[in-house]
Amino acid sequence: MSMPESVYVPDGDGFVATELARGPWDPNAQHGGAPSALLARAIERHEPGPAMHVARLTIELLRPVPLGRIDVRTRTVRPGKKVQLIEASLVAGEVEVARTVGLRIRDKVVELPESTRVSDQLPTSAEVETFAFENIGPVTFGAAMEFRPVRGHIGEVGRAAVWFRLRVPIVAGEETSPLMRVAAAADFGNGVSSVVEWSSGWMFINPDLTIHLSREPVGEWVALDAVTYPSDRGVGFAESALYDEQGRIGRSVQSLLFDTSS
Repeated sequence: MSMPESVYVPDGDGFVATELARGPWDPNAQHGGAPSALLARAIERHEPGPAMHVARLTIELLRPVPLGRIDVRTRTVRPGKKVQLIEASLVAGEVEVARTVGLRIRDKVVELPESTRVSDQLPTSAEVETFAFENIGPVTFGAAMEFRPVRGHIGEVGRAAVWFRLRVPIVAGEETSPLMRVAAAADFGNGVSSVVEWSSGWMFINPDLTIHLSREPVGEWVALDAVTYPSDRGVGFAESALYDEQGRIGRSVQSLLFDTSS
């Protein structure tokens, strides 16, 4: 099957989503990881100035993000030398479909006591085998990823740890930054740690995604050690510890809506 060469293609001041942006719930809507990566791009590129670390992304998926053209609008909410808040929105046909607030903190070497260091590792991506992802039906964002499970099995229920690597650029003709790679992977937490079978008719949709990072991620590989916590009220959350190949980098959380597809 022929695949697009990127998730988005630049189109003037906006972007056009390819089939690789498609999500699992609606064939006409994007997977949350695709717009999350595009929003992360906007946050780190906006008025760069002195070295700033994106310490948090709070992403609201306001409504299904359609395939096709979307525009990005970015503004500074709180300027500052040490702490900044940047807001970015995705707009489709003048309708805001997703939004993020990025917290940027000054990046500076600080000599903390050795006792503050916490060692937390996963087996590296080189130590585990690639999962053979089979794209059944329309092309989706999963086809843009390489998966290497560390713990658990993709497609089965329960806690799982998985390495992710984007196989194509997010934006055609551009290098995908490590932050964008983290945002793209973090939205898979609920999928790889699902507590209900994908074939059961249940949906577990995340209308948001929050990412906290203690340092700048490095490299192409991002790992999630993910677990889903449901309730009998149709609400839950998925929580993922985040890693690059140098160790632990942060945490992501997704609120979940449990519902049936019928």
